[in-house]
Amino acid sequence: MDAPAPRKPALGFIFVTLVLLILGFGIIIPVLPKLTVEFNGGNFAEGSNSYGWLVSIYALMQFIAAPILGSLSDRFGRRKIILVALFGSAIDYVIMGFAPNLAWMFVARMISGATAGALATCNAYIADVTPPEKRAQAFGLVGAAFGFGFAIGPAIGGVLGGINIKLPFFAAAGCVGINALYGAFVLPESLPVALRRPFSWARANPVGSLLALRRHRGVFDLALMHFINMFAQTILQSVWALYTAYRYGWTTAQVGYSLTYIGVMTIVVQGGLVRRIIGWTGERRGLVIGLIISAAAFAAYGSASHGWMIYVFVSLGVFGGIAGPAAQALITKHVSANEQGAVQGALSGLVSLSAIFAPLLAAWSFGKYIAGSPHGTFQGIALYEASALVLVALALAFRSFHLDDRVGAAV
Repeated sequence: MDAPAPRKPALGFIFVTLVLLILGFGIIIPVLPKLTVEFNGGNFAEGSNSYGWLVSIYALMQFIAAPILGSLSDRFGRRKIILVALFGSAIDYVIMGFAPNLAWMFVARMISGATAGALATCNAYIADVTPPEKRAQAFGLVGAAFGFGFAIGPAIGGVLGGINIKLPFFAAAGCVGINALYGAFVLPESLPVALRRPFSWARANPVGSLLALRRHRGVFDLALMHFINMFAQTILQSVWALYTAYRYGWTTAQVGYSLTYIGVMTIVVQGGLVRRIIGWTGERRGLVIGLIISAAAFAAYGSASHGWMIYVFVSLGVFGGIAGPAAQALITKHVSANEQGAVQGALSGLVSLSAIFAPLLAAWSFGKYIAGSPHGTFQGIALYEASALVLVALALAFRSFHLDDRVGAAV
């Protein structure tokens, strides 16, 4: 009797992995800050400071490790690295669930950051199994998975946290554990052995991985554009709860409702509309349109005088999310199959850099200017800064297009 044919790698497999991964992350969002405050004796100021350091140490470890894991996936295959990353996340959640003090929380976040290569490797997986002309639509699935995780995960975490503040961490560990089992027994490998390449520390270290981007025509400017765009997005995420609570008097529940709405709208756009929009505009125009929408939306958030306006602007601003999949698709077209993991690792490292510094800029700007102008338009200064950064990203996108066209014409 013939053995069953091996499963072919496909987007459906990796989408399940992404949803379970991000759902686990979303579950702990409502309780991690509160637990950090409790470990600081209930002192909100000290707890907030400790939480900021927890976020930064995670991002720093991810910046260091993501390029290494990405390069390892080019050598050993995507599936093995995804499994390592998932088991690292599961260990992180279990340690936080049992953590008796803040020191153990830092240990857990360092482990999680060091193994946080799943998303970058999933992106490389998508590039492996998708033809270049369909990658923008495929990368939209990543945004849809994020939308689902942030729409459903915090709601689950809030309910479980009301029972016991440690319960969401064990739920997240269970979610990632199921994901790891799925990866071990169901997820097929996407990178054939013939397309793999030797591991190199020169390419894998964070600095080397970023410098290696310069070897690919048009990639470096697109990568820098992606970094600045993500920096702006992180500013928005970092100041959202503070800004809406201060300016509109929103409660924690109202902030949660707004995040759920953003998550649902992200699912609609990234999961259903990106394919049609990018198919109509093409990747370059889609990138430009997305960045323009984002810049306008950020400025609108900073200028909104009433809370209900935020929902209107979100309904329009969420279409700016087409820029991410378009950029990813353009970058992957410049890179060979056996380098996708290294490039995605480098991009993940850049996103980690934004997660280290953007919250600091957002918090400083917000605190500085509301102190000087508590009732004026400067309440939205951080969002205006984010809007300006997106315009810088737009300029870099045009520069990349120009250089690419010039080199192409010369060839």
